[in-house]
Amino acid sequence: MTTMTDPPQAEGFRIGQLIHDTRYRSYTFQFIALVLLILGFSWLAYNASQNEQLQSNGFSYEFLSAPAGYDINQQPIPYTSQDTHLRATVIGAINTIIVAVLACITATVFGVIAGVLRLSNNWIISKLMAVYVEMFRNIPVLIWIIIIFTVAANIFPPISEFRLPRDGSDPDRTLLFGMFAATNQGVFIPRLVFTGLGWLVALVFLASIAGVFGWRAHARKKLFDEGKVVPVLLPSIAILLLPTIVAYFILGMPVSVENPEMGRFRFEGGFLLRPSLIALWFALSIYTGAFIAENVRAGILAISKGQTEAAAALGMRPGRIMSLVVLPQALRVIIPPLISQYLNITKNTSLAIAVGYMDLTGTLGGITLNQTGRALECILLLMLFYLTFSLAISAIMNVYNNSVKLKER
Repeated sequence: MTTMTDPPQAEGFRIGQLIHDTRYRSYTFQFIALVLLILGFSWLAYNASQNEQLQSNGFSYEFLSAPAGYDINQQPIPYTSQDTHLRATVIGAINTIIVAVLACITATVFGVIAGVLRLSNNWIISKLMAVYVEMFRNIPVLIWIIIIFTVAANIFPPISEFRLPRDGSDPDRTLLFGMFAATNQGVFIPRLVFTGLGWLVALVFLASIAGVFGWRAHARKKLFDEGKVVPVLLPSIAILLLPTIVAYFILGMPVSVENPEMGRFRFEGGFLLRPSLIALWFALSIYTGAFIAENVRAGILAISKGQTEAAAALGMRPGRIMSLVVLPQALRVIIPPLISQYLNITKNTSLAIAVGYMDLTGTLGGITLNQTGRALECILLLMLFYLTFSLAISAIMNVYNNSVKLKER
């Protein structure tokens, strides 16, 4: 590409060069954009300063240390209504992260499966996947959330069917595998209980996951640099499990599993996934999975058909061709739009308030804002949280995108 530049001017600098001279034109427009941006923010700040409530109460976050005075139905960490607004905000943020992470994982699974199957030679399967994609992506996600919430709250049996009858006979229903119970008040599942140095075991497990990725990178480097094939599967399993098991027993088994047990009136112990959480999680997954399916289909179609035919000529089965030849190359096309879908999931979690799930919008942006009247402070905190979380997702996915892109030698 050739860059056109004006010849040097012998007569010195003139004001007109700021527009007509390509050496200065970009700086001129950048300066104008900066001035407009500063003026825009100044106008917003001036408008906020003229607010009567803000002038009378001032700008302060002291309300975060005051008692919240309201309950939160989904509590990933202990909380009572006497705790502070700050703790309620933290719980809302954790609830948002839980839904976003779970939905990103399951939406990716749904999207990859649907995207691959939509290109199947089986006419029925490909058309079924087309119906799934067109139906879910063309109906607003809020409607899916309400539909799934209504179904989840009515399709499962009441807790009373799990109670032991007074006559000593067997209850109508029992826990699945002694650990799971699906009721109209939610799904009860086991939970991990950490005591003493249990957090250290969790830390070792997280380090083991990082070790697995490190070993896979080492194996890939050996293959590309020296042509040596280093085993990956068994060493990865050993790296993932052995350090955690050793730490678990050395530290005196500080991590245990608590199963839900039926008490006199309700289940005790375990962890409760409320219908609002299930509805939000599943609705975001299937809705966003339809968009991801199209991204996956576009990525696969972007790969030359000749590569598929060449792999088939070598005797590779269709499944191996897809996993070893097509998908690794298609990732370069799939990942950039996939990042946008993950960001959409994160932002769409704010619809949780429609089914009463207490995420960050429901706590800080809902009850806390209404109780304290600190609208500007609460909205700024909401914007800061969503911006931080979205930038973190983008940074992580861009690192992954750089690791899978083609590297020219």
